[in-house]
Amino acid sequence: MLNQTVIVGRLVRDPELYETENGNKVTNITVAVPRTYKNVDGEYDTDFISCTLWKGIAENAVEYCHKGDLLGIKGRLQSRNIEEEETNKTIMELVAEKVTYLSSKKN
Repeated sequence: MLNQTVIVGRLVRDPELYETENGNKVTNITVAVPRTYKNVDGEYDTDFISCTLWKGIAENAVEYCHKGDLLGIKGRLQSRNIEEEETNKTIMELVAEKVTYLSSKKN
């Protein structure tokens, strides 16, 4: 079985570095990825993909990546359950194994 995903999109906001109770560094980013086809109104929709970056990948992203930068992210899809106000939600996220800086935001 294989669980591997590659996306290319623009960073929605500057990443922030956090430290877990065990001392691991982590950041959660959102990448805007435009769809390759138009909707019924003739416009391209955009998907906003949540990504989790750990340890060195997280530290590098916080140092070098900024809102609007074009990134390539390779990783695996992962689901997790969150309990909120007596309801359960399942969240899908991309756990990054490699982040490639492609270009900065256009001026």
